[in-house]
Amino acid sequence: MTSRPVSWVNTAYPFAAAYFLATGRLDWVFVLGTLFFLIPYNLLMYGINDVFDYESDLLNARKGGVEGAVLDRRHHRFILWAAIVSTVPFLVVLALVGDTVANIVLAVSIFAVVAYSAPGLRFKERPFLDSITSSTHFVSPAVYGLALAQAPFTGGIAAFLAAFFLWGVASHAFGAVQDIVPDREGSIASIGTVLGARFTVRFAFAAYAGAGVLMLWTAVPFAALLVVPYLLNVAPYLRVTDATSATANAAWKRFLWLNYLTGFLVTLTLIWLILNR
Repeated sequence: MTSRPVSWVNTAYPFAAAYFLATGRLDWVFVLGTLFFLIPYNLLMYGINDVFDYESDLLNARKGGVEGAVLDRRHHRFILWAAIVSTVPFLVVLALVGDTVANIVLAVSIFAVVAYSAPGLRFKERPFLDSITSSTHFVSPAVYGLALAQAPFTGGIAAFLAAFFLWGVASHAFGAVQDIVPDREGSIASIGTVLGARFTVRFAFAAYAGAGVLMLWTAVPFAALLVVPYLLNVAPYLRVTDATSATANAAWKRFLWLNYLTGFLVTLTLIWLILNR
């Protein structure tokens, strides 16, 4: 429950796809990295979040299920230790396999995971930095896969990663809208509490659109159409108010499953790309 199984694919898939496309291999490094970004990485990310967001999560009606666990305090120490114990062995082996660039990317990725929720850093409470850090959680596995494979950094890859990053920023910003009221009640700052519901939704819409435009400069420009479902999902809330911000939760639930549809279409796109190399 803590590691959010519904979201495992969001971090494992970017690494797996990037590494495989760059190397053409399904070797033990591919398996190790995919397993790491599938479960331990998510347990670390969401485990820290659940432990240190416990008080505010109690005020949030949407917590306690697929969108986030609300664990009794007696489980907190176990969750933190489980996250550390399951993560460290993978990090040691991956650090031995990767070169300096790959290890720097991995270090940035893990720092972003910890910094988002850990006391003293709490990037999730630093408006705009919260969306940037959240996007890093999902883009960095892809960057790491490319770095581990020592893939050449081309303009097309840069455009794709930038598009992916904007998608992540948009997704986090839109997700923050539904929590504006409970976040304010819990004295938690976010991009949503600063911009307000309406401007945050419009910011997310623009970021999604920007991601689509950037995809036009990749090897698969027709993949720009993949942002259309996200634009349609956000569009009905362009005039939402702070008072009605909780209604955005319906779109957020659609977003969670929309990612699977997008992943399916991305897979078909990657197969097409491989066959037409």
